Amino acid sequence: MIEPTTRPALGFVQLAAELDLARWQLRLARERGLVPPPDLEGGRWSAAAVAEVTGRAAQIRAALGEDPPVGAVKAAERLAVRVGLDVEPADIEVLVISGELVMADRFQGRPLYDPHDIDALDAGRVTEIVAARKGPRFETVNARGAALLLGWPKDVFSRIAGRRGLPTDQLGRYALADVRALADDQDLLADIAEERRIAALETGRRDQARAEQVIRRWLRDCTDYLTHAADDPPDTAEISRALKALATARTTLRPHHPDEPE
Repeated sequence: MIEPTTRPALGFVQLAAELDLARWQLRLARERGLVPPPDLEGGRWSAAAVAEVTGRAAQIRAALGEDPPVGAVKAAERLAVRVGLDVEPADIEVLVISGELVMADRFQGRPLYDPHDIDALDAGRVTEIVAARKGPRFETVNARGAALLLGWPKDVFSRIAGRRGLPTDQLGRYALADVRALADDQDLLADIAEERRIAALETGRRDQARAEQVIRRWLRDCTDYLTHAADDPPDTAEISRALKALATARTTLRPHHPDEPE
């Protein structure tokens, strides 16, 4: 009689793979009580615990979402676009100190925040915090702040501001109302989105061509080594980097070429 196969216990990395979760997702799931703590020595989950959690994997993924936690800079950028203000990392810290935003994780000692929590912040309260920091400058923004609340690169905003002839005050600051009006111009937003799409496409093509060139050269070096034309084997670290770069470039390009094979 064949003995039934016993399912092995899993460590943190193995459990994340079993649940199809990123490591940050599993960390958050544990902190929120969505996944129980390890029930075996060495920080491992028993087969029974794994089976129980696996049955809820879809619900866990839905609860956590796909956006990883972000630092204060990215949190401020995300919030700035939503509320239409030049939110700074210092404002994020005020929200944390006041208990309105909780830290989701840490990376190299720096706090990280859940995008869901950032999106749930009260816009009125954020406005109060930004106004307290800026004082009489509240109704104006510099070029960097304008780009921040629009979600654009600074050079794009400067170009559009020059083209539209947006006035500035004696400090070179733009009226907040004028900048917000740009965010309401749907034709302009469509043009900017198309510009950024084309720029990303061109960058992806350049990166793909560069990676393919490295890979072809590496394969030639392999052939030289196999045929004794070269004494030393090619660097495996180089091909690893090139393959990762090629995969990233093709991921960028794939939406523009949906008929190409995966």
